[in-house]
Amino acid sequence: MRRFEGYGVLITGAGRGVGEATARRLASEGARVLVTDLDGERAAATAGTIPGAASCPCDVTDRGAVEAAVAYAVEGFGALDVLVNNAYTCAVDTPLFEDQPDDTWQQDLDTVLTGAFRCSRAALPHLAKAGGRGAIVNIGSVNAEQDFGNHAYSAAKAGLASLTRTLAGDAAPRGVRVNQITPGTVNTPAWSGRERQLDRLARVYPLGRVGTPDDIASAVAFLASSDAAWITGTNLRVDGGLLAVNTGFQATVD
Repeated sequence: MRRFEGYGVLITGAGRGVGEATARRLASEGARVLVTDLDGERAAATAGTIPGAASCPCDVTDRGAVEAAVAYAVEGFGALDVLVNNAYTCAVDTPLFEDQPDDTWQQDLDTVLTGAFRCSRAALPHLAKAGGRGAIVNIGSVNAEQDFGNHAYSAAKAGLASLTRTLAGDAAPRGVRVNQITPGTVNTPAWSGRERQLDRLARVYPLGRVGTPDDIASAVAFLASSDAAWITGTNLRVDGGLLAVNTGFQATVD
């Protein structure tokens, strides 16, 4: 099935992990994908293994870099149909909340929330020309809904969920859909060296495992495709049941 034949797609933070898996999935269904990443060499290496993909460096905290990436996609593909806002940073919490410095707090908000704003702002005029198939898919987190630590990252993801809803209403009259994926723990290179921790985390997931990048890529492919043509402003949890079932509580009463 090639649901994205002829589509132009831009994915941020696509050099590895969820972004890379999403690029591969959409390309396998016919999309022409622009792989962007803060690390331009990593973006180029990833794009080089995906048929028909292109790459460019993109710092989503830099308006000029974002607008250049969008222009590159439009020029190279002739159109832009799908934007996937995936880039993120996640600051480590300080032992005491009051010791959290301004710069690490601001970095997460600037990358996760304002970065998605910058990318959406630059892409929206082009998505509106996509003949009704324009779509934005934001990559959120369960951290936006419950306390799993990481104050700045969680606040940024909660803001992204709100932006998804408000932008969906704004973009709908122009034929552009805006939705969000909310993943739980996903086994990406960010967890390298912490495999034992992932094994322990798997026990709190009702489905018995943490997620894979392909789990998230499949959900993105659905929301970006015409199969979701009457869906906008939604938040699709792809979290192995984590937010629905309190396995830790159940274990204490069994």
